Amino acid sequence: MTNSVSSFNAGRRSLLKGLAAGAALAAPWVGRRAHAAETLYVNTWGGTWETAAARHLFEPFQQSSGATIRSVSPVSFAKLAAQARTGVYEFDVTTLGGADLVRANEAGLIEPIDTGILQSEGLDDGQIYQNGVASHAFATVIAYRTDRYQNGGPTDWRAFFDLQRYPGPRSLQRHAPRILPLALLADGVALDELYPVDIERALASLDRIKPSVRVWWTQGQQSQQLLRDGEVDAAAIWHGRVVDLMRQKQPVQIVWNQGQVDRAYWVVSKGSPRARLAWQFINASVRGERLAGFCREADYGPLNRQAFEYIPEADARMMPTQPDNYKQLFEQNVEKLAPQLNDIARQFDRWVVR
Repeated sequence: MTNSVSSFNAGRRSLLKGLAAGAALAAPWVGRRAHAAETLYVNTWGGTWETAAARHLFEPFQQSSGATIRSVSPVSFAKLAAQARTGVYEFDVTTLGGADLVRANEAGLIEPIDTGILQSEGLDDGQIYQNGVASHAFATVIAYRTDRYQNGGPTDWRAFFDLQRYPGPRSLQRHAPRILPLALLADGVALDELYPVDIERALASLDRIKPSVRVWWTQGQQSQQLLRDGEVDAAAIWHGRVVDLMRQKQPVQIVWNQGQVDRAYWVVSKGSPRARLAWQFINASVRGERLAGFCREADYGPLNRQAFEYIPEADARMMPTQPDNYKQLFEQNVEKLAPQLNDIARQFDRWVVR
């Protein structure tokens, strides 16, 4: 996949500062010894994520700071690692999931929290973790077509795997760290015993449902299309994709019970020459109205409770971190999961193609 670099103009002031940056605007690769110009490079997921971030996070920060933000996509853990090794920076700031955050922190790939800039006041307990700052979350949930299960569909993973009670084609994400814990829940493993993952037991559980998995999806849009077109009757899918289908009045139902939460943490690349500016951006992006706007537009759940003060109740009910929803979900034990990531992926990839 090729890299994409975009800029977000917050007005003439930002434009003039951006032009003054000269070579920094021409290309995002800046060495450790280069002058830290007032241009911040943010690694993004592109698409709807970037559109929402541009409107609610990037543009307000540009207006308040006078800095220019340029985006670099796609998100890449490999590039984060390479930057720490070479001192050549394509981006200053990125987001990591919990397990990758643990890996990055242990490997020295990210900057320590700048407590002189990041204000803990107004942040939730646990929002700062291993040199990352939690921002937003999504959940992998069960969704089913109500026209196929007119008396109600599966409401937990054991039922989702029960093809006699709930027959019909399924779809699961081809992403081992996310799917194997769900397979263990389907096999009766208690939530507090999911980690470390029993890989052999999880794959044996998946054996029972594998013949009915019509598609192992790899992109969110793909999973959404499968449900919309009726190619599958039920799916393990990101909650935002189900919410979007429900807005379209499609015959689908979301099940929050036993949904799996994935947190996104802002981090600063180790040795970034713009680390102070990066922490200023993060400090402004993980609280209040800005975070609320981003989560509403991009269909995430905020990980700062203050953000819900700016979110209408109807929208909040469709977010995984809304209290009534969140108490039905579970979160990965990232400290136990992180050391297993490579082994889980290797064994799952062999299993899925055999």
